[in-house]
Amino acid sequence: MNISLESTHPSADNDSMVHLAAPILPVKADPSNMTIIETSNGTIVENQMFLNTLAAQALSGIFVWAALLLTCHQIYTHLRSYTVPNEQRYIIRILFIVPVYAFDSWLSLLFISNDQYYVYFDSVRDCYEAFVIYNFLSLSFEYLGGESGIMSEIRGKSIQSSCLYGTCCLGGMSYSIGFLRFCKQATLQFCVVKPIMAVITIILQAFGKYHDGDFNINGGYLYITIIYNFSVSLSLYALFLFFFATSDLLRPYEPVLKFLTIKSVIFLSFWQGMVLAILERCRVIPKALYIDGQVVGAGTVAAGWQNFITCIEMFFAAIALRYAFTCTVYQEKKDDVQENHPPMHSISSGLKETINPGDMVQDAIHNFSPAYQQYTQQSTQEVVQPGANGKAAAGNKSSRKSDKIMLITSDDEL
Repeated sequence: MNISLESTHPSADNDSMVHLAAPILPVKADPSNMTIIETSNGTIVENQMFLNTLAAQALSGIFVWAALLLTCHQIYTHLRSYTVPNEQRYIIRILFIVPVYAFDSWLSLLFISNDQYYVYFDSVRDCYEAFVIYNFLSLSFEYLGGESGIMSEIRGKSIQSSCLYGTCCLGGMSYSIGFLRFCKQATLQFCVVKPIMAVITIILQAFGKYHDGDFNINGGYLYITIIYNFSVSLSLYALFLFFFATSDLLRPYEPVLKFLTIKSVIFLSFWQGMVLAILERCRVIPKALYIDGQVVGAGTVAAGWQNFITCIEMFFAAIALRYAFTCTVYQEKKDDVQENHPPMHSISSGLKETINPGDMVQDAIHNFSPAYQQYTQQSTQEVVQPGANGKAAAGNKSSRKSDKIMLITSDDEL
């Protein structure tokens, strides 16, 4: 059933037209399951939309649960071979991005008829993606022995000018501890901005001031998008700078696949959502007025397609992460120092250590402290020697990691 938005005004000539303030809905339609969309030419159409069909929900669900099985098995494998906690806790946190993204997007798709739910679900996803970026940079630091280990390799070296990595304006300068501090601060600011913007988005949504793809200056989407873009671009720039400075040092750890996988999951999904919102705004994607009898706002269809595509993408992301963060090297270390079947309490304690964000809080205090120029931290690993029965000595459990403080001169600051 097609209904035009335009009708002849009774008091005017036959060729005079007026636009109705609200769309005319089908009178005989059942409002409890009615789906009404507005096409690109302004026509109101009662039509079934693919995103709220059982086929879309089932197809996305298959990919989501397959991704969950792959990732959960990989996380369990890391926990069973939890031999290098200083590295593996960051890896497990990164791997959790697949369950968070996939399940969040699937729930948003299931509740697409309520255009407020997806904002709440996406807020959780936004907060976690900032956490993942921090953990990826921290993992790279840990690979190279911490700040002091990195500075011992790159301190005093000239920064090569490169337009690709954004160092064209840094030519002639040399690497210093201030360079590493900038990389950490630029990443940590994203961990702060993301949650704040998520809370603001929820508040604006409650007052009807936030709609995806609505670039009206009186709405919140425009300003939140600008802040998001600046914050995410600064974080990405910091990762590029760090990778450019330490690419030779990180080569044994195969950083390219890790970096591209994390970048594609987080940054490309963000810009993918923004492009879909713009397409709906330009009416390339039809705008929904009602979904299953529920009134929905602008941007709901774009967000629905974003969630559906994300469900599919997470399956392939799970496969890529399986190869990027393999557990083979840790299993080999486990065979050297532990029995083949560790007790379950070791797995639970490893998971508890992984989900504890205390290290991120301490790192934020460390990097934003005014006294930063007086010290830097270096993480070192202590080898746990097996006892007579082949098990690790109990006294060594708390000595896997020690933080050494190294004084540096104040002229190392940028």
